[in-house]
Amino acid sequence: MIVAELRKLLENVKNGHVEIENALEQLKNLPYKDIGIAKIDYHRELRNGYPEVIYCQGKDIGHIQQIVQDMLRRGNNILATRAEKDVYEAVKKICPEAEYHELARMITVKRKEVPVPDTYIAVVTGGTADIPVAEEAVVTAQMLGNKVERVYDVGVAGLHRLLGNLDIITSAKVIIAVAGMEGALASVVGGLVDKPVLAVPTSIGYGANFHGLAALLCMLNSCASGVAVMNIDNGFGAGYMASMINKL
Repeated sequence: MIVAELRKLLENVKNGHVEIENALEQLKNLPYKDIGIAKIDYHRELRNGYPEVIYCQGKDIGHIQQIVQDMLRRGNNILATRAEKDVYEAVKKICPEAEYHELARMITVKRKEVPVPDTYIAVVTGGTADIPVAEEAVVTAQMLGNKVERVYDVGVAGLHRLLGNLDIITSAKVIIAVAGMEGALASVVGGLVDKPVLAVPTSIGYGANFHGLAALLCMLNSCASGVAVMNIDNGFGAGYMASMINKL
């Protein structure tokens, strides 16, 4: 992978697209760059196909600004998760084109187009309260280069709503099922489709839901085949995995 990146860099220098000084800087930071408060993994896109994503929760805002500033120099798309509004305002000061996705709590900066396959990912929720986690999956999948269809508020308490949207769900290459309470949606969807289902338990529910633990255990014990389970509220993980499956 490093050899491929070197060849690409040399070709760009040869064609005059990259100055020699800039090429030397890129070579120096090819595996990762240590900026003191973080070691940014610029080699990740070569290894995994996608650039490193910034997880904002718990990070100092000034540190996030430093990381974004350095990543902007590479010209890659930037995806930052679990970002509150104040983090976005700080990022926007150094990157005016940054976009904030309030429901998903995500910041995106689009610097280059990513190839998008003809197939799509369906994101399905049990209720409206599950939408923030679902939107985290949607924004992630879209930034990684995927078409996404949303099917929201089709939980098992009103099964006719799910059946009324079955065409959209069954035509997807992979399905993300997001639900709280008892998390039964993933099992129902898994029993109706011949596609992989990524189940995402949410922390939505009353006391015995145990902040999503009940939904997590229900999904892990699903009797439907082809259901894989993400961590509680992990819409990002589901969007990332769905992208990998959609692009196989």
